[in-house]
Amino acid sequence: MKRSLNVFSHTMLVGWAVLTTFPLLWAVLSAFKDDNEILSSAWSLPSKLRWDNWSRAWTEANIGRYFLNTAIVVAGALVLTMLLGAMAAYVLARYTFRGSRAVYFLFVGGMMFPVFLSLVPLFFVVKNLGLLSTHLGLILVYTAYSLPFTVFFLTAFFRTLPTEVAEAAMVDGCSHWGLFFRIMLPMARPGLISVGIFNLLGHWNQYVLPIVLMQGEGAEHKWVLTQGLTALTINQGYAGDYSALFAGMAIAMLPVLILYLVFQRQVQSGLTAGHLK
Repeated sequence: MKRSLNVFSHTMLVGWAVLTTFPLLWAVLSAFKDDNEILSSAWSLPSKLRWDNWSRAWTEANIGRYFLNTAIVVAGALVLTMLLGAMAAYVLARYTFRGSRAVYFLFVGGMMFPVFLSLVPLFFVVKNLGLLSTHLGLILVYTAYSLPFTVFFLTAFFRTLPTEVAEAAMVDGCSHWGLFFRIMLPMARPGLISVGIFNLLGHWNQYVLPIVLMQGEGAEHKWVLTQGLTALTINQGYAGDYSALFAGMAIAMLPVLILYLVFQRQVQSGLTAGHLK
């Protein structure tokens, strides 16, 4: 019985892996084909590696500009999210004060609030602040929507860290700020990497918020990758430059895919450490 269950589970995992990796591999291979190969032999290997598809997507389709805009927005939002989220989670996990549970559950409740319900008031709030169609406005909104999950995840992780180390540091004269930045934060590195990867994926693939907040005359120069790829898809529906479209898709997805592969062990250890106290 156990052997049958193992065979079934491994078969399901292999099937899921194939379903997940095949579209990614197909998109990357199609980025090296010309339009005739894509339309006539979509499942075959490219006859040769056409790097000009990538350069054409980077320059003519403005993927390079959208990539840079996305990198700026995601980097700013990720730094703010991780800094503020780690500080809030540390306080909620390690200190007891009146209303701490209420604050924690407010963060947890924020994860259940769908972004679609707040698009209209959010648009006017950002507009009244003068941050509409700016990278700063997008960074602040990304940060606000990422904080609930970050605090929820890191609070559980900080609770697993040994209190003896913190007590010893305080006895040696370490301040609360020093304890957090010099001792507890390095110890929480697996959890920080895990939640950082999840936030990076969410920010990188965000589409609804940029569409709403990056509007107006000249805003297309500040578009992020999701907006640029959508515009490229619509335009290529008439122009027929599918090779550049696939190259743009590959440029958009490969950085985060490579980053996840590099840090996959840290992500796995961070996901399990918060439940092993």
